Amino acid sequence: MPPLRVSEWRKLPLSLTELCINTTLRCGQSFRWQKINDEWNCVLHGRLLSLKQDESFLHYKVTWPKSSSSPRKPAVLPKEIGDIDIQQGDDTEALIRHYFSLKHDLAALYDQWSESDPNFKKKAPKFTGIRIISQDAWETLVAFICSSNNHISRISQMVHKLCVHYGPLIGHIGDEAFHDFPSPQALTGKTVEAHLRELGFGYRAKYIAKTALIVSTTKPEGWLESLTNPESPGWAPVSIPVRDEPITYKQAHEELLLLTGVGPKVADCVCLMGLGWSEAVPVDTHVWQIAQRDYRFGKTKTKTFSKAMYDSVGDHFRQIWGPQAGWAQSVLFTANLKSFSEQAAADPKSVDIEVEIKQEIESESSLNLNSRKRRTMAIVEQVKVEDDEPSGVTAISRKRRKTRK
Repeated sequence: MPPLRVSEWRKLPLSLTELCINTTLRCGQSFRWQKINDEWNCVLHGRLLSLKQDESFLHYKVTWPKSSSSPRKPAVLPKEIGDIDIQQGDDTEALIRHYFSLKHDLAALYDQWSESDPNFKKKAPKFTGIRIISQDAWETLVAFICSSNNHISRISQMVHKLCVHYGPLIGHIGDEAFHDFPSPQALTGKTVEAHLRELGFGYRAKYIAKTALIVSTTKPEGWLESLTNPESPGWAPVSIPVRDEPITYKQAHEELLLLTGVGPKVADCVCLMGLGWSEAVPVDTHVWQIAQRDYRFGKTKTKTFSKAMYDSVGDHFRQIWGPQAGWAQSVLFTANLKSFSEQAAADPKSVDIEVEIKQEIESESSLNLNSRKRRTMAIVEQVKVEDDEPSGVTAISRKRRKTRK
């Protein structure tokens, strides 16, 4: 292993209400951060980034492999960075500002969401500093393919295995090796699917291998990045295909659904956390439970929910919270996790909102499970993205039910 170059600790003035890394890095957005002692560590864009925080500052240092060309200017200088003074030619501060979406005034957003939603107003004081992470689109796509019928600790194990076996080694902290995330090309070999199955990925192995092949060989270079919100550009430089018309959130979502193993919830996770579409609201079984419990949403005795229900939940939250609805939803989602139960407020009062679901969609399961044509209430997603079931939540059954004509 070549010698590493490690920077001194630097700091950014950030209060815990503007960013709380102990919450943001544990709430099911990213699965590669590892906490060693009091420091969070992850490889981002070819460098090993270490973070720690006190009440007034976010402290960071970066470890570069000897082969790296750093210090360097930013690969991309997003407009929110402006004329930032890149210390010693290193773009790490700019990357941190981009990664944690620091262009947004989080206190102002919390105030806006609290004014429009009494339930948010009650929950939010216990969960300040939660930010949407602006991640690499490819990493986000693969990580949330792994999230299907899974929980945070196991998703993290899978993503770690992908990095160890297919990603470039960047550095060590003690005996712990840190790798960058593998490229689509690295996951297209003939033995990848079988190897991933050996590593415990199950049916997700096929999804990952096929999606990597589509992205790296079938789609034009930069296709995935071309789905990015033009107002929230990504970080890494890529050649993006020219589109006749600017991409929209709905178009990006629909194009992602064409990939193997990607359903509506996974597509929305990629839109929100990898492509900059802040209005995307991922709806899994637990968000559906939040909608029913706290918003009296779609009173129904069925244990499954249709595409109509999925769309109605997202549209309703967008109506309440506005263009950053996915961010607001992530705060309530975090408040619902058992791992944060000590922070959670008392049971909130329900907001008296009634929503009528006017249609059911004929659909097959997203996993193509021995299905026969019938009228069904289609299971949109069955995804657990937390350490445990939230208290009082019953997992959605996989059983298909006939509906009355």
